[in-house]
Amino acid sequence: MQRMFKAIVTALWFMLLTLPVLGIKLNTVEHSVTWRFDRLFALGAGIFLLALLWDWCFSRKAAGQPVLRLPACLSLAAALETLQNRPVIRRGALVFLGVVMLLMPLVGSFYQTNIMISALLYVMLALGLNIVVGLAGQLVLGYVAFYAIGAYAYGLLNQFLGWGFWACLPVGGLLAILFGLGLGFPVLRLRGDYLAIVTLGFGEIVRLTLQNWTSVTGGPRGISDIPRPGFFGMSMDIAASTTYIYYLVLAAVVITIVVISRLKNSRVGLALQALREDEIACEAMGVDITRVKLSAFALGSCWAGFAGVIFAAKTTYINPSSFTFMESAMILSMVVLGGMGSIVGVVIAAFILILAPEYLRAFSDYRMLLFGAIMVIMMLFRPQGLISGERRRYTITSLESRGDRV
Repeated sequence: MQRMFKAIVTALWFMLLTLPVLGIKLNTVEHSVTWRFDRLFALGAGIFLLALLWDWCFSRKAAGQPVLRLPACLSLAAALETLQNRPVIRRGALVFLGVVMLLMPLVGSFYQTNIMISALLYVMLALGLNIVVGLAGQLVLGYVAFYAIGAYAYGLLNQFLGWGFWACLPVGGLLAILFGLGLGFPVLRLRGDYLAIVTLGFGEIVRLTLQNWTSVTGGPRGISDIPRPGFFGMSMDIAASTTYIYYLVLAAVVITIVVISRLKNSRVGLALQALREDEIACEAMGVDITRVKLSAFALGSCWAGFAGVIFAAKTTYINPSSFTFMESAMILSMVVLGGMGSIVGVVIAAFILILAPEYLRAFSDYRMLLFGAIMVIMMLFRPQGLISGERRRYTITSLESRGDRV
């Protein structure tokens, strides 16, 4: 009975708050007022049902019971465990996924290919940020600054020196590494919210510099006519060039996944994970905290620089409005939603957050509402992300349990 009463109060409160917006229609021409109570009652009924569902979910969660028990065939964890324990199925799934990704631009439309390029670029960015946030545990809110550095490196080098894409690609990554090291030195002793505020300020400094340094960066009008990557001097139209960029980004994503997977299980990766777990204990065990933190910033910013160069080549036009704080927040959301430290989870989250708004255009009036609701529900009921980061487990067995004799 108490649950029903709380749901009724919540519905009435929402109806009262939305009364001026949904319940009243003003006609300034005829000077008349139309009351639309049908919308208010529909909203109240919906809020009443959602409030009942919300209270029921939290009561089960407080009692330690699962909110939703999926069948084994629909469980993501069970599917990943099956792929991990059965190499044949895993290889078959990877081959199938590879074939689908390779054939996508050949069977899909130009619009689909463009969307997939954007999604793959964000996969690169999210995996790069996953090194800093997911593995090292350093909260960075200005990651888009390195993305902008890579993009403007290509635009400015092409504009003033005439350099091409392949010459600017390593330069963009190198410049992002240098700026990452420059940011890492002053924040070595910062952690948590303080580190987040400093990195947020760094991202805004880079954006405002690009916006106000008109003589070099072009200011708000940006840089245009950036050439697309060439292929042995061949002339390509827009469709062929877009397909070429798609395969280029796909190869870059595969390289990123392979490198970060190897990095995660290397000595540097284990040091980053130790830093994330307990910085004091990590330093007490003899790990060089300074070198580890700088390595995290350098490795994470490197992939953002590469992605920025590819982004500039894809759009052929860049300006500071493409590198706002919302981009950093979106990339960080991919890392948190996918599961900090999890490569597979971050890739899945990046595809969801980029592709879902595009494919929900049929619900253009409500797609961002649905998008936000899914994010809130996800963070409430699975805060560890889609796939929690894998942790090493060690089993200590005695000699007697193994049948050996001392």
